[in-house]
Amino acid sequence: MRPREDARIAEVTVWSRTVPLARPWGSDVPANHVIICEVTLDDGRRGTGFGWTPQIGAGAVRSLLETEVRDAALGLPAHPEVVWDLLWRHLREAGAGGIPTIALAAIDLALWDLRCDGRGLADTLGRRRDTVPVYGSGVNLHYSLEELVAQAGRWAQAGYQAVKVKVGKDDLREDVARIAAVREVIGPDTLLMIDANQRWDLLRARTAITALQPYGLHWVEEPLPADDITSHVRLRQAVDVPIALGESVHTTYGFRDLLVAGACDVVQPNVVRVGGITPFLRVTELARTFGVPVYPHLLPDVSGQLALALPFPAMVEDVEDASFAALGLLAEPYPVTIKNGVLEAGGHAGHGLLFAPDPEGA
Repeated sequence: MRPREDARIAEVTVWSRTVPLARPWGSDVPANHVIICEVTLDDGRRGTGFGWTPQIGAGAVRSLLETEVRDAALGLPAHPEVVWDLLWRHLREAGAGGIPTIALAAIDLALWDLRCDGRGLADTLGRRRDTVPVYGSGVNLHYSLEELVAQAGRWAQAGYQAVKVKVGKDDLREDVARIAAVREVIGPDTLLMIDANQRWDLLRARTAITALQPYGLHWVEEPLPADDITSHVRLRQAVDVPIALGESVHTTYGFRDLLVAGACDVVQPNVVRVGGITPFLRVTELARTFGVPVYPHLLPDVSGQLALALPFPAMVEDVEDASFAALGLLAEPYPVTIKNGVLEAGGHAGHGLLFAPDPEGA
């Protein structure tokens, strides 16, 4: 169908899926929730986007999309940046981030799917590389030592050149034993990152990082509460391990504040939590002015395509058995493939995510 330059949004359709995780992220996170959004233009073209949450707020995101977002989006031009700015202004009363930005991501991804107009997402954004390295990742703090070692062994066998492990046990000696065991399995040449998921305070973070540093840490992720910028600055000055932040930051202003303060060495925007590709690109350009690399958080089916166009080299995170493809959410052909620790994008149009029908018809 021939696109019209003046095409406008004619309809927004929403449905959702809850998919059990093959490897639950703890007793409180047995599944992931995906809110799928289809945007239809008045020239008949359709684009698909999604919101995502592993635990909280899926029903609220869907409700917001089906009401305020849909009503405000109808009749707007099919231009991602224009729509994003208008909807952001409209939705801010509901909060600066979280549910509003997750809902915005669904619309924004659908409009970028349309903007590609037959080309792949990486090529539309400006492809800078044909492949990107992937690091094995696991939500594994609840794993026994034996389960953790087995997971590290699977990563090593699969050819990952970098891996990430959760830390933050009540007893630091247990964290040390677990990281030592992982290092032994993956060998001295594989990059090793740790992720505390905001579990430490400043004193515990300094102590823990000092104890774990001998195992060759490539970075420590979210060591402190994500919005405690001052303490992150102090921690970064006190330790000799790079600090990675951003998965819990929802706005460009939040990333600006991190970068201006000098709170981190790596930023990790989640394309859904920040509100879609439009703000993700703004964060990327902001980080570039500070010389800080962007490493996209989770969602490798889309993040991998974004990483192919990033100005600085990056790695993509692949949580074991948790990509949309691995969860059975997508129909083939998949938009990206991961083999021997390397990601490639296919020859699809748009972002290439073809959501499979719900087998239960929900």
